Amino acid sequence: MDRLRQSWSVVAAHGDQVPLYFYSTLFLAHPETRQMFGTNMAGQRDRLVSALGHIVSHVDQVDRLVGFLRQLGADHRKFAVRAEHYPAVGEALVETLRHFCGDGWSEELAADWAAAYGLVSRVMTEAAQAAEAHSPPWWVAEVLTHEQRTFDVAVLTVRPQYLLPFVPGQSIGVSHPAVRSWRYYSPANAPRADGTVELHVRAAPGGAVSSRLVYGCAVGDQIHLAAPVGDGLTLRLAGSSDLLLLAGGTGWAPVKALVEQVAAEGSGRRVDLYVGARSRSEFYDSEAIDKVAASCPWLRVSYVAGSDPVRPGEQARVVDRVLADGDWRSRHVYVCGSDEMVGQSVAALTGAGYRSGQVHHEGFGRQWYGPAWRAVTAADESTEMVR
Repeated sequence: MDRLRQSWSVVAAHGDQVPLYFYSTLFLAHPETRQMFGTNMAGQRDRLVSALGHIVSHVDQVDRLVGFLRQLGADHRKFAVRAEHYPAVGEALVETLRHFCGDGWSEELAADWAAAYGLVSRVMTEAAQAAEAHSPPWWVAEVLTHEQRTFDVAVLTVRPQYLLPFVPGQSIGVSHPAVRSWRYYSPANAPRADGTVELHVRAAPGGAVSSRLVYGCAVGDQIHLAAPVGDGLTLRLAGSSDLLLLAGGTGWAPVKALVEQVAAEGSGRRVDLYVGARSRSEFYDSEAIDKVAASCPWLRVSYVAGSDPVRPGEQARVVDRVLADGDWRSRHVYVCGSDEMVGQSVAALTGAGYRSGQVHHEGFGRQWYGPAWRAVTAADESTEMVR
């Protein structure tokens, strides 16, 4: 285990060269695998490093690692990954490790990595096979409504051809048939009797999926949805506690689903919701927020605009407003928004004495699929801010 960690630290120090070398090796030796990946490989390169780092750092925590690998194996079905692809990936991985370890590479290290990869491939393959028994690689869904709320934000209602089960706070993979990429979005609703799903999408610069959904999608189009993942934002973690909800931008989507769940439960929880945006004009779903607030006496809503024309030059953060308004340490706190907003909020809450076990955020998608999250929270890993 120590040899694996030490060798990975040596390899990871080479940064972007590592995934570039790996995918070049894989595609040259096995060109048939190239079709499983999107045109833009930047995000895919980061996912490789994220997954390998997670595996190596938890190699001595078998239960936690196996759970991660099972989820990963089942999820990768949407990329058309089959059992016969795993040996090719293993060959490219070992060659990449050997290359970057240089003189530090040895037969013992090669055996350690071969054994580790053997476990990874076996668990992922078995998980993929097991998942076939109860869910498809993806669901085909029809776009029922498409509303352009701001220049770069659209709200879509889609209906899968058959039921896609999920829990409020989870994320589902979303892709467009014209784009060989997937992006994770949290449904903005609790499960409905008609099976429809509401998606809030902001077009990210260079984002093939998000741009297609915002600007190149219309009523009647079909998109693909993948099985739900993650539990970092589910209410299961909060028991019956009162809640404090912090939402920034389209991070309001999963929070909206949580509010709907609380309403359906009729549990009598007290819920305080803080919704933030960069400016007043960017509260794109305020009509729905005001409507639910008017019908739910247990819910109190506060809007926080990052910039205010009345006070030019001042920038307001949701978490600062929250901490100024009171002591919420008896509640479970849910935070969702941009990587920067979540990272800063979690850091501020932790600094104010909030326990890591009561502050919940979307760890799954960020750890596996995005570089910015690690940049924001890397310094805080020692305090277990990242789950």
